[in-house]
Amino acid sequence: MKNNMIMKKTILFLALLPLFLCWNCNDLLDRPQLNSPDDESYWFQESNLRLFANEFYAQFFVGYNSSWTLDYSHFKGYTFSDDVVTKNVQSLFEVSVPSSRGSNAATTTGAAWLTQYAGPTWYFGWIRKANLMINRIETKMQGILTDEATNHWLAVARFFKALDYCRLVSVFGDVPYYEQEFSTAEKDILYKDRTSRNEVMDNVYNEFKYVLQNLREADGSQYLNRYVAAAFISRWMLFEGTWQKYHNNDATRAKKFLDFSVEASDYLINSGKYDIATDLRTLFGSESLAGNTECIMYRHYEATLVMHCVASYNCAYEAQDQSANLDVVKAFICKDGQVWQASTVADAGKFDLQNLIKTRDPRFEASFFDQLNIKAAALLFTTKFVDRTGPRLTPPIPAKYTSNTNTNDAPVIRYGEILLNWIEAKAELAQLGGAAVTQTDIDKSINKLRDRPLDTEAINKGVVKTPHLSLAALPNDPTRDTDVPQLVWEIRRERRMELYGEPSRLLDIKRWKKLNYMKGTQKPDILRGIWVDIPVEIPELVGNTKIGITKVQKADGTIVTFNGSNAADMVGYYLPEDVADRDDFTDRVYLSPVGKNQIDLYKSQGYTLTQTPGWN
Repeated sequence: MKNNMIMKKTILFLALLPLFLCWNCNDLLDRPQLNSPDDESYWFQESNLRLFANEFYAQFFVGYNSSWTLDYSHFKGYTFSDDVVTKNVQSLFEVSVPSSRGSNAATTTGAAWLTQYAGPTWYFGWIRKANLMINRIETKMQGILTDEATNHWLAVARFFKALDYCRLVSVFGDVPYYEQEFSTAEKDILYKDRTSRNEVMDNVYNEFKYVLQNLREADGSQYLNRYVAAAFISRWMLFEGTWQKYHNNDATRAKKFLDFSVEASDYLINSGKYDIATDLRTLFGSESLAGNTECIMYRHYEATLVMHCVASYNCAYEAQDQSANLDVVKAFICKDGQVWQASTVADAGKFDLQNLIKTRDPRFEASFFDQLNIKAAALLFTTKFVDRTGPRLTPPIPAKYTSNTNTNDAPVIRYGEILLNWIEAKAELAQLGGAAVTQTDIDKSINKLRDRPLDTEAINKGVVKTPHLSLAALPNDPTRDTDVPQLVWEIRRERRMELYGEPSRLLDIKRWKKLNYMKGTQKPDILRGIWVDIPVEIPELVGNTKIGITKVQKADGTIVTFNGSNAADMVGYYLPEDVADRDDFTDRVYLSPVGKNQIDLYKSQGYTLTQTPGWN
């Protein structure tokens, strides 16, 4: 019955989508007024508000996206960070102001620059849609809605408006803040210059406060509610709080947003509704996440209605042009809870695949295939986002994993992330004069995640749960940045292990002001793969066609190239084909430039649009 209801909702949403899109797909700034007879007659019942709001869902609750579209999807939508390596020269940061950074469409499918900024283009259609919804509720639905319904639907619109501003600010910094709906004849508003980041985010803060007070706690299965909103507030208030601390050195503003992140996280934690009760592969590969206590919001997929292709890219036959590098592998804690340099686990300092599976935190085994695979640029193949039946080197591969016909559900936002947001915000607040983190805090968050159940296949491979983290005996990582306290460092490690391939890593190193991690000159392990015995494990790489191509790096740094007769010596850290560091970059890449066309459009109307600092 539940699936049938979801199916009906999906069909209805898809049928109405063209109508919704026509309301915000005109020119970026010059949009017609919605005073047509359809607009006049639409706002007469609460169910129409629900339909109007449905368009936000596919844009902001992406999950695995749909069909072949991969923007913002888990894994394939986040392929630009210090976690992955590619063949040849690494993907470059933007080096010049683009001709255009705007859009006249509701989505920006396939734009390569999206991966660099992990956020939207210079597009305010979603803001306008939210403002329009607010206006129509306030002007056309008085007397139609109860006070409770009015407050709820205003909170829905204000949530999506604030959420989009969070994403826009993460990409551009200062952006125009549009307080309410306006006429295109009001050019002083239409062509307003960028509003300061602080003013925008203060407005976002206020909007989110309203949302947490007025959004319904329950509004039907798979609809936005107060718990879902709290989860996104937890994420984005942590982002802004740490940005203010590390980029602006503004302790007051950092505390404001970090406190709110803790508040939103506390709301979820104290609700008793959520738990860590599922192994990772079930969480990401399940055909149905209904009732899963870790999923605060998930996206349901169903054959013939809406499907995706992310799981197919996690099956061993498919190419992974970006694959996990040695740097992220070394971040995984050993099964005794220690960093590899200090671990007492036998062979903790060996980085071949089979040894890593046995000696590392269970999240390593849950994230990667248990055989080296030439389809992956660095041979370590990600399988986190598919169930146990999909990844295999020999047929048959289940038919649903051979195309864009995947139907496993996607956790859109999950309790595991909230626990990490919560403990990081508390640890950062402690550095700003707040209460110290306690062992109880660690047990409720990091150790809760370490107690995650293991599935049978992992247990059969010898995987065991990692011991609890103890405040009295934090790992002493010799590679820790000197400007990061020991506890914060271990919380960051926990995020990297837990959230690999999810919408986290690039945004994390940006908010921490650590994009230097993406420089091979500073972090050479980002350009290497794990330790391989090529002639034994993957002999295809020492065939005649690989002469002068296949390379490994010995422990002492010596690089050995296959010459046709030295196959036995091809043992070491694998170097992806023709791997080379990306060009150097400066701090200006933390934020995106505005396109020349957008600036020229303002100028043509007698207004000024300020360029992002550093990009003039």
